[in-house]
Amino acid sequence: MPTLKDFRLIPFRIPLKAPLRWGKASELGALEHALLEVELSDGSLGRAEVAVRPTIYGETLGSVEAGLRYLWPRLKGLEADDQEAIRAVLEAFPFNYGLKGALDTAIWEAWARSEGEELHQVLKPAKHRVRVAYILGLGKEEEVLEDARVAYGAGVRVFKVKVGRDLKGDTALLTRLKEAFPDVDLYADANEALSPGEAERYLAAWKELGLLYVEEPLPREEVEARRRLRERKILPLIADDSAMTPRDLRRELLLDTFDVLNLKPARTGVTWTLEMLALAREKGKRAMVGSQAQSSFGAYQSALLAFQQGVTEPSELAFHLKAEGGFFPFPAFREGWLYWDDLVEGRFDEAAFARYAL
Repeated sequence: MPTLKDFRLIPFRIPLKAPLRWGKASELGALEHALLEVELSDGSLGRAEVAVRPTIYGETLGSVEAGLRYLWPRLKGLEADDQEAIRAVLEAFPFNYGLKGALDTAIWEAWARSEGEELHQVLKPAKHRVRVAYILGLGKEEEVLEDARVAYGAGVRVFKVKVGRDLKGDTALLTRLKEAFPDVDLYADANEALSPGEAERYLAAWKELGLLYVEEPLPREEVEARRRLRERKILPLIADDSAMTPRDLRRELLLDTFDVLNLKPARTGVTWTLEMLALAREKGKRAMVGSQAQSSFGAYQSALLAFQQGVTEPSELAFHLKAEGGFFPFPAFREGWLYWDDLVEGRFDEAAFARYAL
């Protein structure tokens, strides 16, 4: 079996058509990410996108570079299929989720290629299509509606709407979206912005509007309040920030604080995503694959995991529609669905990446 030989980290920048705003103060105006390449001793190459998120994971491009310098001497020489040894190295380096998720994914792709296959051939699908969702950020009502029109025109039929700063404003926006797109399903993402005292009132209002569920309404440290809120059964709750790792997930499953798990391969790679999906499935929880605001290439690798057994809900695979370009030809959505046969036709575009590389 070939061993891990070398890595390359190539920063890139893709502007967004309009900024994405969420939570209490966060804003994203461009994808300032990095492409991580892992090379094996037989020349096999695996790639993954590092989603640099200072306000979520505390990672910067500088910390990613420093983390790689720390990890690579410990990874170099390990056999590419020795998941136990690779995992031990990565898990002995706490946090740094964007870096470790990308490393794990790139190693999986390099290993698949050393076996003469592509990543989609080793991550075999459990179904032929998945429903897709698009993220609508905070903003002025007309700006959000225009963003929704573009996504709807691209075939999306489920919107995740960022909420939580103002119930009256949230309600007005959600109502306008329902009126403008009567055949679209909506759910809310509060990004931990609500307090335990106001959460029930907000959820009751959103239930009246017919929302599917709400993601992380409470701060993640409010574990007991989250458990009580779920017991009220106002709306199903999605776990995201409260279940970033298998360890977090085991705690949340033990306390039974959520209904749907939002898996984000950008931070959990392939290895931990599959493990967390299995844990959730064993406990009868539903699951979706979420976005960490990646390019079309990152969306492609995440989408491969959305086709796995146990992913039951719409998955956030349309963020790249906000980007001014990309380097992977992501397939078109068909009336709200992404089809496996369309997805696996795409290939990394070297010439296009060169235009965005820094």
